[in-house]
Amino acid sequence: MTRMSPRTAPLRTTGALAVTGLLAAGSLAVGVPAHAADLVFTLGGPAETAVRPYPATGSPLPTSLGITVHHPDTGQEGTGYEGEVTYTLDLGGIEGVAVLSPAGGTGADCETDGATAVCHRHGVRPGLGGVADFALTAAEGSADGATGTIEVTGSADGAVFAPFTTRVTVGGPDLVMKRLPFERRLRPGDAQPAPITFSNRGTRAADGVLLTLRYSRGLEIPERYGNCVYDAEAGEEPFDAFAWSTALCSVEGSFEPGATYTLGVPLSVKAGPHAYDDTFVYGVAEDGPAPTAQRAGAAFRRGTGPELTLRKATAVATRGADLDPSDNQREADFRTENTADFVALGGTGTGAAGERVTARIGYRNDGPAWIGHLRSGESVATLDFTVPEGAEVTAKPPSCRGVTAGGGHREEQLGAPRYVCDSSMTVRDGAQAALPFELKITEAVQDAVGTVRVRGPRLSAPGLPFDPEPANNTALWVLNGDGGPGTGDTGGTKGSTGGGSNGSNDGSTGGSTGQDTGADTAGSASGTTGGASSSVTAGTTGAGSSGTGGALASTGTVVLTLSGGAAAALVAGGVLYVTARRRASHR
Repeated sequence: MTRMSPRTAPLRTTGALAVTGLLAAGSLAVGVPAHAADLVFTLGGPAETAVRPYPATGSPLPTSLGITVHHPDTGQEGTGYEGEVTYTLDLGGIEGVAVLSPAGGTGADCETDGATAVCHRHGVRPGLGGVADFALTAAEGSADGATGTIEVTGSADGAVFAPFTTRVTVGGPDLVMKRLPFERRLRPGDAQPAPITFSNRGTRAADGVLLTLRYSRGLEIPERYGNCVYDAEAGEEPFDAFAWSTALCSVEGSFEPGATYTLGVPLSVKAGPHAYDDTFVYGVAEDGPAPTAQRAGAAFRRGTGPELTLRKATAVATRGADLDPSDNQREADFRTENTADFVALGGTGTGAAGERVTARIGYRNDGPAWIGHLRSGESVATLDFTVPEGAEVTAKPPSCRGVTAGGGHREEQLGAPRYVCDSSMTVRDGAQAALPFELKITEAVQDAVGTVRVRGPRLSAPGLPFDPEPANNTALWVLNGDGGPGTGDTGGTKGSTGGGSNGSNDGSTGGSTGQDTGADTAGSASGTTGGASSSVTAGTTGAGSSGTGGALASTGTVVLTLSGGAAAALVAGGVLYVTARRRASHR
């Protein structure tokens, strides 16, 4: 009997690059009958796992196998299932083919005994989670091409499990993508060749391959081939939070072990007008049912040009027994010499003591570049709002937090003198965000000035390194101004900032800190709150303005949800007000 003690699973990447799922080929079993009161959990994992052939000398190299479970319902509290759960792996189908070895788990307590492995753990969290991780090696004496199956079942009180079967095969194709020597420092308009090249270091030929190319908002692939499908250009869809485009190219043929293949036609990567920090991901996999499902989405359009082809380049000098799919994919990061002009947006409000007004503040990205922290997932910018004298915040956007006047931590979130709101990890060119704060006027102060500042996420480093015009990073929000200089019209150098544009809508605020994304439903810009009449107007913008920053219009605001975090904010009663300028003005 072999016992696997619980341990903390290694942290897996959860950023934008991880969720792309370029080469994942998983399978989830479905269709188990259940009583109406029973929860139905679905077991899953890779549909097929290839293991390296047993070596003539030395120890066999392991291949990882991860088993997952999916909880379909978060429940009212979102805590998941709290009972004890048992998972059983029937290993009889891989006898003489492969050996399941202890490799730890994701908090599971596992034991193996002959042809059975049993794992115990407490609870099933909402969504998709890991059951346990195992290591597979070829059995001694197994033949190349030998195959078998592992059946996974589960049991728990008040729940049923859709079982899962994974196939284990000795040997197979091992497609290894070559890293391309890209020039990483670019200017807008720069294009360079991308001669995709890969080797098959496995034990059998690959029957057709699928090339997957993903590229972030600032990059372009000019060529359009007839055996490739392309989704919408990055940033054209308003809810595409990660701003990726994808091309999937299916190439028929037999790709032999020991050979290297490269493109027979040109392919290039170009820095577009919006480029700044961008990533190009290129991978290869054997074509089949899982890749076919990848390109089945309605958003994909087939190219109209000639076919993309591959040709044999050179034989591989030494064949490595490397059946690890992690080397099927490479990534390249680019920095383009470009700028993005972030503009703070203020406004004005009026009201008597005891009345409430809504202050809509925000910022926009006048481009030309989009800004995205795809690797780190950190916020691009922070909106910093100092509340005008004589006013007290009685409702705030959930994505904003109250701080002290000096920017320090504050327990009580309402009534703070200052608020900071972190953006998401991407802010696209043309994006405009508006966040409403409800203010109660405690004292009618003439020309009470609040400040709106868009700055770096860290107070110790407030600059925006990509922004060439820091003067318009600050705007005013003035309460009970007299209309004189410095009040009302807070200026702006880029024209009107009114909402309701005809272009697509992009979001730029939210959840990099784990907070819900959104803003309180403050109603229209003018109206009655708590029986008190109030109004708020946006300062107009124009070339003749003398101030810095810009102002938000009080009408025409579009309400959008951007992600799961934004959806959660909606459930909590908050919405994020997001508008975008017409894209045509930036092209």
